[in-house]
Amino acid sequence: MLVREHIIHSEYSELMQKSYIDYAMSVIVSRALPDIRDGLKPVQRRTLYDMAELGIRSDKPYRKSARIVGDTMGKFHPHGDSSIYDCLVVMAQDFKKEVPLVDGHGNFGTIEGDGAAAMRYTEARLSKITEEAFLADLDKDVVDFVPNFDETEKEPSVLPVRIPNFLINGSEGIAVGMATSTPPHNLAEVIDAENAYLENPDITVDELMRYLPGPDFPTGGLVVNEKDLREIYATGTGKIRIRGRVKEEKLKNGHVNVVVTEIPYTMIGAGIGKFLADTAALQEQHLTNDIVDITNQSSKEGIRIVIELKKGADVRNFENLLYSRTRLEDTFGVNMLAIRDGRPETLNLKSILKASVDFQFDIVRRKYTNLLEKEQKRREIQEGLIKACNVIDLVIEILRGSKDRPMAKNCLVNGCTDGITFRSGESKAMAAQLKFTEAQADAILDMRLYKLIGLELDALVREHEQTVANIYRYEDILENQGSMTMVIQKDLRAIRDAFRKPRRTGITQEQTPVAVTVKEEPVDVYFVMDRFGYARTIDVSTYERNRETVESENRWVFQTRSDARVCLFTNLGQMHTVRISDLPCGKLRDKGIPVDNVSNYVSAKESLIFVTGQSEINRYQLIFITRLAMMKIVDGGEFDVVKRTVQATQLGEGDELMRVAVYQHEQQNIVLQTQKGYFLKFPIDQIPVKKKTAIGVRGMKLTAGDKLEDVYFTKNLETTTIQYKDRELDLNHLKSANRDGKGSKPRL
Repeated sequence: MLVREHIIHSEYSELMQKSYIDYAMSVIVSRALPDIRDGLKPVQRRTLYDMAELGIRSDKPYRKSARIVGDTMGKFHPHGDSSIYDCLVVMAQDFKKEVPLVDGHGNFGTIEGDGAAAMRYTEARLSKITEEAFLADLDKDVVDFVPNFDETEKEPSVLPVRIPNFLINGSEGIAVGMATSTPPHNLAEVIDAENAYLENPDITVDELMRYLPGPDFPTGGLVVNEKDLREIYATGTGKIRIRGRVKEEKLKNGHVNVVVTEIPYTMIGAGIGKFLADTAALQEQHLTNDIVDITNQSSKEGIRIVIELKKGADVRNFENLLYSRTRLEDTFGVNMLAIRDGRPETLNLKSILKASVDFQFDIVRRKYTNLLEKEQKRREIQEGLIKACNVIDLVIEILRGSKDRPMAKNCLVNGCTDGITFRSGESKAMAAQLKFTEAQADAILDMRLYKLIGLELDALVREHEQTVANIYRYEDILENQGSMTMVIQKDLRAIRDAFRKPRRTGITQEQTPVAVTVKEEPVDVYFVMDRFGYARTIDVSTYERNRETVESENRWVFQTRSDARVCLFTNLGQMHTVRISDLPCGKLRDKGIPVDNVSNYVSAKESLIFVTGQSEINRYQLIFITRLAMMKIVDGGEFDVVKRTVQATQLGEGDELMRVAVYQHEQQNIVLQTQKGYFLKFPIDQIPVKKKTAIGVRGMKLTAGDKLEDVYFTKNLETTTIQYKDRELDLNHLKSANRDGKGSKPRL
């Protein structure tokens, strides 16, 4: 018997795209980003739920962290023990979390970056607030349970968190193509803001900020750009400038100690060691001559970094030097991204509170629906027992005269007296009129004799009255929005009053610190930037000794001066400038710093297409080419500006800048290649010189849906080949035409 082959033809790129999108969504939803409802990532949610299942509560003894990690990994999170233990450690660190969710016992790391002890040495249990605000109603069917990874257990899809944990503890996570970064906030202020939203759903962001003025970092410090906070909370994105706190201590010898008592939240961990090194480097780089000694006297009581200055030193200027040259003033990038309704979304302050409130209403509705059903069942049984006590003699007569339980139950429920022996016809007639429910009959048959005692009967009546009152209250909560709102507000206030802490981070508006530094003579240096956007400078001798290594490991390398600026051209048509003095001058293997930190360039929104020195382009002209084939030549002197960002060129709707190149007069022709395979070659002198504010002229007529893919520059009588459709194509063999032509497809 012949078997016919069935071959399925698939485009490899489409398969890869679909597979990558599936993987990306899995990382986004199932690992890296928190759910807006409980503010927890899956690993955090599973760890807390497992601890609750193990009974490791705040009033119980600590249990080994290894026990918790192993149980969580085996039941709910099969992604390795290190991720689970790291999560457990972070949830126990009060210098990272506004409200620690885990009570750790042992070495759980320090603010200076010391790691936690191995999981076999540390112990943990749930904190009090986690029990009351995160897990309290988990047994009341208020959230959905889903199968675990191997369908042997059930786990909650979300925890019934009663506070906006996403705001309170913040969140940081890197997914595929996106990242979340939400600062922590003061618990009492967040709850007050949510109560204000409950009272007025039309409240504005400005009104909410009366209750929630800004972030509250566990490390304290100062937020010094108060004016930017309104925009951050209105959009969900932005940058917060955080500054550490310092104080002065005068010594007997006339010296002055500048003491750092609080650090920026971003300095936690290795940042403290880097701050000490950067402060020492200020003296080495001759930016100040006032430092006598630097000591780190931090302990469990708090941060204390002491910098001793010479007698007569300008303390205020030195503090400004610390703010401008070290991480004592740093930037916290805000992107309040979370999973809402199964998809990632950037949310503003009001949207976050709305999502939390909607979740609270859902929890309360399910909770009191469940409680109401239980109370109604309890009332049914209580009424049956009370009714049975009123005719207890008849009930006993039925029980004594029945042959088995089903016969007695049938009589109690349906009034069937067949087969039952009665003392009198009157009793039989009364029994025929009994109409208990199934549940009532079972309760009567299970009733013990001590229930007939007078006090027990009184207690049953009182219990029934309480049950009726509960039913009335639960129905009122479920039927009236105002009553449900009052319940939520009462719970929120109870949590606020029980766990409130004073604000630690101050909020003010300060100018960018300006420090007078020791002037240095400018020298030649090499600017280097890798493909990830990390930039630095190296001295000329280091470059010359390691030229091949430097050029192979970096995307942009060129010589400039230490007092110069660097120009960054982006696909959005903007030019950002960076001062060389703002970049670290490091060794060959030093990583550098993200160029985002020292410029207005935002790598998440734009991409670099050309980087060069500002003084270098003054001597040349630049060619600008866009995806829709608009082009022009601009004198480099137009980009000799002091501003940090200028518009390098105007772009049409739907267009973006694809190439900026230095115009070299020995280049005679330009070749444009489109995505659909059309080539157009014409003399480069047909491109006119325009101002940087101009949009340029059209270089090529594109067909519908086509865009430029690449640009080449050639010289006459010189061979310039490219790889095109797995073959070599000599661009000089292309027929020369004029600008603004349609081009043609080359013959291979």
